[in-house]
Parts: sequence; C-alpha cells; structure tokens
Amino acid sequence: MFKIVKRILFIFSLVLLSMTVFSQSIPTVSKGSIVRIDHLSSKYVDKRIVDVWLPDGYNKNKKYAVLYMQDGQMLYDSTITWNKKAWNINYKIANLIAENKIKDVIVVGIWNGDKKRHAEYFPQKPFESLSAVQKNKIFEAVRTNNASVFNNQAIYSDNYLKYIVQELKPYIDLQFSTYTDANNTFIGGSSMGGLISMYAICEYPAIFGGAICMSTHWPGIFEMENNPIPDAFFNYLKTNLPNPKNHKLYFDCGNQTLDALYPPLQNKVDAVMRIKGFTEKNWMTKYFINQDHSEPSWSSRIDIPLTFLLHQ
Repeated sequence: MFKIVKRILFIFSLVLLSMTVFSQSIPTVSKGSIVRIDHLSSKYVDKRIVDVWLPDGYNKNKKYAVLYMQDGQMLYDSTITWNKKAWNINYKIANLIAENKIKDVIVVGIWNGDKKRHAEYFPQKPFESLSAVQKNKIFEAVRTNNASVFNNQAIYSDNYLKYIVQELKPYIDLQFSTYTDANNTFIGGSSMGGLISMYAICEYPAIFGGAICMSTHWPGIFEMENNPIPDAFFNYLKTNLPNPKNHKLYFDCGNQTLDALYPPLQNKVDAVMRIKGFTEKNWMTKYFINQDHSEPSWSSRIDIPLTFLLHQ
C-alpha cells in the first residue's frame, strides 16, 4: 500500500510541476466569452492573469452572481493547458443557465502563482497552529522527486485571500454588473484549490456565501505518516466554520489515484460539519467510485455543486 501511495504522490508532484508550463493564449470557449485581466497589480501577491467568463447575452442592465475559481488557466480551454485537459466550466454553466437550473453567474478564473501555488493555497492559520518542530518538518517536506513542496516560499495564503477580497473583488464589482453580497458571491477549486476555498469562506464569511471544495487535499503535503496537517485543518474547522444558516459548503472526492487518500479524511470533516449544525440544506459531501484526481473527473461532476450553490 505504501508503495502505491508513493507512486500516486510522485505522479501528483509531476502534475503540479508541469502546471508551471502553460500557454498565455486567451481561452477559446464555445459558449459565452472571455475577458482577460492582466494589468491588475497587487500589494499582496505577484501580478497574475485573471480570465473572466461572461455568459451569452451578458447584459450590463442586469446583475450577475460571481464565482471565483482557483487555477484559472485550467478552467475553459483544453487546447492551451499543459495536459490538454480542462474543466469546461463555461460549457457546464451555460447549459445550467439555459435549463434554468442556476442563477445567472460570471466566473472569475484566477491563475495560480506558478511555483508559489502551494504557498498561496495552503491555509495559513492551521499551519501556524502547529508547533515549531511540526512547522519545520512540514515546510521542509519534499515531493517524491525530492523537490521542495513549497519551493522555499513561505506560506502566505492570508495575503492571497486579501488580494481576492480587497483588490480583485472590488475591481470585478466595478468593471462588471454584479451582485456584491455574500449570497451571490462564491468561491471554488479542487485539490489545493479546494483547501484555499474552504479557508476563504471560513476567513471571510461576510464575503463568500458558498464554497466548492472538490478533491480537497487534506494531507496538505505528499506524505501521510506522522502528518499533523489534517488534524490541524479539522481543529481549525471546529472553531472557524461559517454560520450554517446563511452559508453553503460542498465537498467531494473520488477513490482513484490521489483521491484514494481522501475518503477517511473527508469522513472526519463530515463529522465536524454535523457537529457544527450543517445539514443537507447547506452542506453536501459526495463520494464517487472510479473518479480520479483530474480535470475530466471534476468536469464530469461540477454541475452538482453548481446546482447546489446557485440554484434558482
């Protein structure tokens, strides 16, 4: 079993390293349109590309909900991604809108920080709750190819969230016709993107009314033995989950490749959710047989959280 896990983690490390090589072409979409933002500077993070998807018939005279998504370069167009795979979230949302299953929404695809991705997406306060010895061990963790997990970057996800909340969101609300309240503002992602989305709704419950956390990478790093990170996340959730009366959370995982590690950890999260008063009205966890850790898997089931959070 340990050899299998090591092989899975090695493959996943190659995936993350490969994400540093991607095209900067504007995505081509079959439905809706893309508006690229590549000029917005930040005092919190490196400048990055943001690709905003607008549905067909976008009208400045009406208001739209907003979904902020991590790993924005992987969302729309498989022809320009490193692995030739994508979420196709534009196609999925367009169909759901046409079927009147969800409210009108735009998608803000935030490109990740390349080699700083792990440092940006790793929830900072749970990390800071660890002992000094544990912090050093985690920060010095390596992938199976002996490359640094954090690429020698200090964890700064608090600043990444400040970028979204204090800089990007005000810009989006100014440039596009959006509802600005939490009931119409959502955040989502997969893997490490699932972790940061969970962290975002806990840290900023007045900003985000719902979070999509797919294949959430509860291990945090790439080994499970003597790993204190999952418990740190669980403890953080016990005291920081938002009010279930006006927030919704979606979690899921498959049982293949890296996702095979997640079910027992997700079960513990589910127990916390129940203790904190979440029910089927405001929380959903799904387990999928024969689903792996990949864009096609997330694409195949993204309609579930979209409908759950954005239903008419």
